[in-house]
Amino acid sequence: MKTLVFTTSVLFFCLLNISAQTKSSIRGVVYDFNSQKELSGVSVKIENTIISKKTDLNGLFEFKNIVPGTYYLEVFLENYEVQKIPIIVSDTKQYNIGIIYLQPLKNEFQESSIILLSDDDLLDNGERSSDNIAGLFQSSKDAFLRAAAFNFSQSWFKVRGYDSKYGLISINGIEMNKLYDGRPQWGNWGGLNDVFRNQEFSNGIAAADHSFGNILGTTNFTTRVSDYKAGGKVSAAATNKSYTGRVMANYATDLNKNGWAFAVAASRRFAHEGYLDGTTYNAWAAFLAVEKKLNNNHSLNLTAFTSPNRRGKSSPNTQEVYDLKGYKYNAYWGNQEGDKRNSRIKEVMEPIIMLTHFYENENTSLKTTAAYQFGHIGNSRLGYFNASNPDPTYWKYLPSSYLRYSESPDYASAYLAEQDFINNGQINWEKIYQLNADKSNALYYLYEDRVEDTQISLSSTLNTRLNSGINFNTGVNFKQLTSSNYGKMLDLLGSDGFLDLDQYAVGNAQQNNLNNPNRVVNVNDKFQYNYKIDGSVIGVFAQLQGITRDFDYFVGVNFKATNFQRDGLYKNGTYATNSFGKSEKQSFSDISVKTGFTYKLTGRHLINLNGAYVSNAPTIKTTFSNARVNNSITPNLTSEKIITGDVSYVFRSPKIQSRLTTYYTQFTDAIETSFFFAEGLLGDQADFVNEITTGVNKLNIGAELSVEYQLTSAIKILGAGSFGQFIYNNNPHIYIQSESLVNNDSDFGITYLKNYKVSGTPQRAYSLAFEYRDPAYWWFQINGSFLTNNYLDISPLLRTDNFYIDADGVPFLDEETGLPVTQNQVDKLLTQEKFDEAFLLDAVGGKSWMINNKFIGFFVGINNILGELYKTGGFEQSRKSNYPQLKQDKQLNKPIFGPKYWYGNKTSFYLNLYVRF
Repeated sequence: MKTLVFTTSVLFFCLLNISAQTKSSIRGVVYDFNSQKELSGVSVKIENTIISKKTDLNGLFEFKNIVPGTYYLEVFLENYEVQKIPIIVSDTKQYNIGIIYLQPLKNEFQESSIILLSDDDLLDNGERSSDNIAGLFQSSKDAFLRAAAFNFSQSWFKVRGYDSKYGLISINGIEMNKLYDGRPQWGNWGGLNDVFRNQEFSNGIAAADHSFGNILGTTNFTTRVSDYKAGGKVSAAATNKSYTGRVMANYATDLNKNGWAFAVAASRRFAHEGYLDGTTYNAWAAFLAVEKKLNNNHSLNLTAFTSPNRRGKSSPNTQEVYDLKGYKYNAYWGNQEGDKRNSRIKEVMEPIIMLTHFYENENTSLKTTAAYQFGHIGNSRLGYFNASNPDPTYWKYLPSSYLRYSESPDYASAYLAEQDFINNGQINWEKIYQLNADKSNALYYLYEDRVEDTQISLSSTLNTRLNSGINFNTGVNFKQLTSSNYGKMLDLLGSDGFLDLDQYAVGNAQQNNLNNPNRVVNVNDKFQYNYKIDGSVIGVFAQLQGITRDFDYFVGVNFKATNFQRDGLYKNGTYATNSFGKSEKQSFSDISVKTGFTYKLTGRHLINLNGAYVSNAPTIKTTFSNARVNNSITPNLTSEKIITGDVSYVFRSPKIQSRLTTYYTQFTDAIETSFFFAEGLLGDQADFVNEITTGVNKLNIGAELSVEYQLTSAIKILGAGSFGQFIYNNNPHIYIQSESLVNNDSDFGITYLKNYKVSGTPQRAYSLAFEYRDPAYWWFQINGSFLTNNYLDISPLLRTDNFYIDADGVPFLDEETGLPVTQNQVDKLLTQEKFDEAFLLDAVGGKSWMINNKFIGFFVGINNILGELYKTGGFEQSRKSNYPQLKQDKQLNKPIFGPKYWYGNKTSFYLNLYVRF
């Protein structure tokens, strides 16, 4: 109530207490509410502009040459509640706001929301058909974006249906999105929440000060030490999610008399077994930042951090497997000498070092950062040669495999298989070691797909105020990547070596490296494939932002030049003429533009309109069709084009903050790739194939609603809604590549995807929350979310002419009718699965105490209180790739090659204790 009364009185004071001046200006002073002392280093910004100041040692700030208009001042300091103060500027007036009081945070609400996300939400394991974008919105105060990040994300919700590669993440201006697939590797700074709190966020295609951005939005983390509040924090947490325990500590100093300041942080996260069976977790993190203030205009900031982590993966499964083993089942582990050993471990260790120079004067700031990143990412798995498949969910081991012949089902064998799977159903490490014992050529081995990246990055951004109403931003960024990719032998599992051959090929095609044939591989040796990728990107952007009495506007342009080249270090036997040596260099030039304006109907009612044309170069993943074994380039390779726009109505008053947005986004010339084993390809042929779909068009349209109602000084009601429709908008082209098709035409024509739903997210989501904050520093929030219109990821290969046309060029005959298969029969068989809707009830709350100027507190969060069982994602298997085979499989009570799913967690919790000093 004090904050509300003060904000209202400030606006009244600004309108009535004005002293005449020759130019318009805004000034004020910021105090700590409890100590009544001035606060220095507080960020004061005019919202939706680049105009910002930091308070001096006396807590003072002043903006000069402000054009008339309606504004909101955003006042921010770490560990304090953000103040937003409305102000109307008239001609030739000076506005002395007076004292602005900042309340110390009563709780750790924002952190609790972030922490309630599991690392499964933030770390893409490389196999999912979807990834999560929750981390992008952590700094937002919008009720809809908070719901998207902290509530909807449990179901892999994507804002506007956008993949995380469409959100730009940077640290001190250095872009962190990977050149491999365009997505950020969140694990590189995992466990360092407190020192990555300072963020600049721009939603969607709105103007951003530090970059052109992308259509999902931009987040720039800043690690400048003088931006941190001096002091420290220690916390400990327990949970039943990806990890079960976490300890974390951080400390920062003020600038000393010699101009030096320091910040350090460290954390440890661990789990012998996470929420899902056999998912181990072991992560450390460390952070160091040092700032030296050279003079009033120049300073240097050195940042170094690393977050090495190892985590056990979990498997997607068919419904048959879940029904037999439960929804925590994970096929990737087995018991070994009393321990659960996971065969699929993801290891990330990519330290980053940055040096940033800051130049600042009254109207101009220049930030330049140089960064060096190195290290590796590894993904392990079991391999086998001329031996039985070690996967316990391999189709031949499941009871359904004995019931596939309707005329003679083997019920006895099915029962035995069922009981064996229920009682065992995990990797049999003991048997693997027995079979490998004393063998010179391993039947089974554990290996790792390893990526070792070395990247040098540069970024420089200039922000300047051209006059009282126009701001200019420009910047340049550069990346140079050298990426080494190879198979690494981790464990021979009791054997003496492994002969580096491809078991699915014959003759010379078996050789993975004709330059060193029949090579015996030992532990830590490279084998199977070995290549390098050299990549570089240089980008330049410029942007104008204008402010007038009635409307604000911006216009920006971006240019990027991208280059990729593969260098094959092995001469693959199957692709002997197209695997060794350097590929043709692939170069792309992309120009993007965006613009927007905000019309101020009144101080409370605003209309915002944005539009953009964005061109994104292909990534390394989509440029090379099968980089592991050859230099082939994806057919019809071109940049993806995006046309997007949105219109928003915003209403802001002391009690109500709301936003209604409608949007339209059209994607053209996208590329999608996947790898799988297919049967019934070109008649009865079976093969491991690479599927490349080019020229993919998608259409995303919808609306977003955000409402916050301050019912009383202690009670707030929050509502959020997303109503979307995300569909394939054309019938793109498909190519199938495999060892068996080396000498055959890989062009499979078009795939009929138009009007199918895009998977990977609920397309509609709604939430309603009740929040109570007591003056005695205890609080809670209860949130209910309803998520629906989530769809299974479809197989493009199954939607080609090849699916229903036999090798002789005529349609297959339907076994029931004896007539050629019709289009209606095909459409019915390929109906896209829609998942059941889900209702999720979440709660979070806590209490804090102030003792001798130290905050001691706790918070606890519970997700999915009702234990709702729901699917978060899944995909069609393409194993049965012609009509007769797929129909026969789908007619089974439990299809052998039915879809594979992921399910969300049932009830989970997070408890955190902290001391801040």
